[in-house]
Amino acid sequence: MRILVTGGAGFIGSHYVRSLLRGSYDACEDVRVTVLDKLTYAGNPANLAAVAGRPEYRFVRGDIADAALLAEVVPGHDAVVNFAAETHVDRSITGAADFVTTNVLGTQRLLQAALDADVRTFVQISTDEVYGSIAEGSWTEDEPLLPNSPYSAAKAGADLLCRSYHRTYGLDVRITRCSNNYGPYQYPEKIIPLFVTNLVDGRPVPLYGDGRNVREWLHVDDHCRAVQLVLEKGAPGEVYNVGGGVELTNLELTGRLLDAFGAGWDTVERVPDRPGHDLRYSVDSGKIRAIGYEPRVDFEQGLADVVRWYRDNPDWWRPLKGEAR
Repeated sequence: MRILVTGGAGFIGSHYVRSLLRGSYDACEDVRVTVLDKLTYAGNPANLAAVAGRPEYRFVRGDIADAALLAEVVPGHDAVVNFAAETHVDRSITGAADFVTTNVLGTQRLLQAALDADVRTFVQISTDEVYGSIAEGSWTEDEPLLPNSPYSAAKAGADLLCRSYHRTYGLDVRITRCSNNYGPYQYPEKIIPLFVTNLVDGRPVPLYGDGRNVREWLHVDDHCRAVQLVLEKGAPGEVYNVGGGVELTNLELTGRLLDAFGAGWDTVERVPDRPGHDLRYSVDSGKIRAIGYEPRVDFEQGLADVVRWYRDNPDWWRPLKGEAR
């Protein structure tokens, strides 16, 4: 099977590529992978160093919004898995244009290239943030899209374009909407790696507002297994929520990270809340569980492993910290 992985040098995409090429997915024993990545600040060739020399792997540096490049790269692949996106909410608030260009225009051009090249299946990696905020209960895939940040609005726009390419042109598009990911190789602007690397250096951790915002946590390995499952067993035109099943307030998460370092609450620096900060996310994963998904990584163990990874790999994250602060 020939798979084009866009955004494959980023946190989640690179984990998926490494998993594919080390044989983690039984259905993809004979797989060839092309990674297309623009290598923005969050795309890192070091994330793919473990597979860079393999004959079944190819890397192309480029932008999914470059239609001419896509016309060269996309043909010959059986599937496209689109991780390529601008993803950090804070950055979208201060500069929304890049999010629209990559997440909306880029996705449309990638869809068109896949259609033109007769690609068999297109998997779009989306986010639970497209639903907005939910006070209680959990979203099913039938909920309306009510995004509240430029980032989530751009991802919702991409989802709707995916739906349109399925309904109008018959392209086999499948969408996954995941909860908050954590794991190794995550760029240190997101809360877990930012707090962990700050604590490694004895620096304060910046907590937004009252810290009562609730997020559902999903290990990157569980997420990537879900993506592969949707590629193998999902249905054309369908959306699949992917949750980790562990909900924590940011206060609770902060407390666990402080405990991991033996640090006190005097290490926490309260900062003004993010504009439009969603209070709570929670997805109902019943639909993807029905085709065989089950999260495997225990959150406590997964978080401990992540803390250990950042402690053991300062050479990976220290060069990035200047941009993440």
